[in-house]
Amino acid sequence: MSSSSSSVLFTLIIFSVLFCNSKAAIQVPPNETIPAVIAFGDSIVDPGNNNYLRTIAKCNFPPYGKDFRGKVPTGRFGNGKVPSDLIAEELGIKELVPAYLDPHLQPQDLITGVCFASGASGYDPLTAKLASVLSMSDQLEMFKEYKAKLEGIVVEERTNFILSKSLYLVVAGSDDIANTYFLSHARELEYDVPSYTDLMLDKATTFFKEIYEQGARRIGVLSAPPIGCVPSQRTLAGGIMRQCSAKYNQAAKLFNKKLSASLDSLNRNLPNSKMVYLDVYSPLLDLIENPKKYGFEFANKGCCGTGNIEASILCNPASPTCTDASKYIFWDSYHPTEAAYRTLIPIILQKNFSSFF
Repeated sequence: MSSSSSSVLFTLIIFSVLFCNSKAAIQVPPNETIPAVIAFGDSIVDPGNNNYLRTIAKCNFPPYGKDFRGKVPTGRFGNGKVPSDLIAEELGIKELVPAYLDPHLQPQDLITGVCFASGASGYDPLTAKLASVLSMSDQLEMFKEYKAKLEGIVVEERTNFILSKSLYLVVAGSDDIANTYFLSHARELEYDVPSYTDLMLDKATTFFKEIYEQGARRIGVLSAPPIGCVPSQRTLAGGIMRQCSAKYNQAAKLFNKKLSASLDSLNRNLPNSKMVYLDVYSPLLDLIENPKKYGFEFANKGCCGTGNIEASILCNPASPTCTDASKYIFWDSYHPTEAAYRTLIPIILQKNFSSFF
């Protein structure tokens, strides 16, 4: 592609992004732009990368996608859109952030952002290994590959602009705590909770530095959620009354405290870094504790099956599902519904959005 034609293409792209942003619910400051949304992490934002892996941690079958356009089970771990989709939509960039491993990706998909996340992954490399999914290191390597592809479409200078101005989402940590530490006990003999959260933080911090070195600047990092209040963890660790598991939540809070401090430190030491701690713990806990305040009816069970233990292959075409998922905070026993995400995302963005500029 000639430099003149690539410049025309780039101008059209930026114009379309700025035009879209003028219509967006969240306003980008004047003279600023967010050309793409790029995501890393676990099943909360995986739009179907696991479809292309040999793993049981996938959901490209009904009833997943029940409320997605065309009722298509895309591999998203829910009934509809996931947070990366909703944030791209909220910013007026595009309706869906596709899976990087989707063989049908088009150049425009790459220019406006893709997702590298893999369901059941985590900051701890062992978490991905246990589930046979993409580790954060694997996702980093795919990001480097993506960067090279982008340079082939819009040349290096434009690529650097897109990478530096894009909004990055990193969503991980819950599988480390719930699965690797507590459920499988794979780390419990070697680490207590404080030292395990130190391990998670060390791996997370390394990852943030690595994507920064590749050109990322605006990096939104979601906190660990109140994992002890997720339906499956209530079933496994909440006793006969299925209460929230205090030890799971305490581990999440401890990690979050360390994560927030680490991001502050990175911002002080890395030029032009805008790494933003996005607290999902508090708003999600409030949603769970006060569902009716937000228009929900069910907070302690998912829409799929009994709602107590089903997730991934346990939530399948043979599972009965609720008639109206919008009344439920959780779709299956682990993942929120699109309605819950639509409630949470504006709260999280409005509180923190200005920190990216």
